[in-house]
Amino acid sequence: MASLKKYIDYKLVLLLGGFYALFDLVYIAKVAFMRYHFPRETPESWGTFLIYNILIDWLIVVTYMTLIAISTKRFLYKNYRWEKIILIHTVFSILIGLIIRLIFDLFSILTGQIALADYELEASIFRFMYVIDLNFLIYFAMVFIIYTYYYVKQVKEAEQQRGMLETQLVNTRMKMLSSQLQPHFLFNTLNSIAVLADLDKEKAKDTIADLSDFLREILYSSDENEITLENELRTLEYYLNILNVRFSDHLKIRQEVPKQLLNFRVPALLLQPLIENSIKHGYSYDHTDLEVVIKVLKTNEHLKIIVENNGQSLTKDHKELMENGVGLSNINDRLHNLYGNNYFFEIRNKVPGPGVETVIQIPFR
Repeated sequence: MASLKKYIDYKLVLLLGGFYALFDLVYIAKVAFMRYHFPRETPESWGTFLIYNILIDWLIVVTYMTLIAISTKRFLYKNYRWEKIILIHTVFSILIGLIIRLIFDLFSILTGQIALADYELEASIFRFMYVIDLNFLIYFAMVFIIYTYYYVKQVKEAEQQRGMLETQLVNTRMKMLSSQLQPHFLFNTLNSIAVLADLDKEKAKDTIADLSDFLREILYSSDENEITLENELRTLEYYLNILNVRFSDHLKIRQEVPKQLLNFRVPALLLQPLIENSIKHGYSYDHTDLEVVIKVLKTNEHLKIIVENNGQSLTKDHKELMENGVGLSNINDRLHNLYGNNYFFEIRNKVPGPGVETVIQIPFR
């Protein structure tokens, strides 16, 4: 049952079945009217009519359209061109009439209603051609229902996803503020500014400006979930300037970002927690000088972001880090909501070492 749900949307099947049932009710009303005003000498019994012309026809059409709904879902995922989709559905609209005619003829032969020797292919083709326009209209009416259903469903899912992302972005900003506004961060930054005020007033002013701009970007920047890599690096620059003052000559941060990739979009406020994590876990008694490198690469249809250091190696695997790190799990949740399963995120030891690298791969946007 679970495997069927993966391919069949039962709500959509009920919708298609209900639509065709409504069509059948109109058809029954028309037949009743015609029989009352224009009775035939040997009319087909109502029982035979309802079983063969309504029930069996309904089952065939709903089953066929369920298969079309499954195919349509694949068309949407594969982003086929609209010309190709129209051509495919036109062929399917003709096939539905042929399939119905074939099943009814075969059923009539098997039940003895028509002898095989008396079967006339020409008469069967005539009956098929007589209703080909009606089959065409019904088919495309039901295809319209299928596309409308999937579109509305995607809109609702997108709205839910957008709400989750907006909530996560706000939480990220608050968590970043919470982590950055810890007493040790403000104390160290303000203490550095106080020292610089006597030694280098201009640098002290620059540090104050960086701190102010960094906090302003977190609090008041756009609520977009994705921004250009150029804007992300601009926000990051304020944070890096503060780190350079705090850690002085013990920290070097290098960027390897090709200019042609600056216009690609990345999740907002992505790099800062990655660098913070790299610095936090990179320093040790054996690694008092740290170098952090930010790399952005283009690989096939994806953007690859790497933040690596030359510090101490990890003693925990990626899964353990995700379970224990709130910031890291938050990043993973945001990536999942933005890109579904079309992304890669892993923290691992560099090979060859020493050092740790965080690798994120996202589709181009």
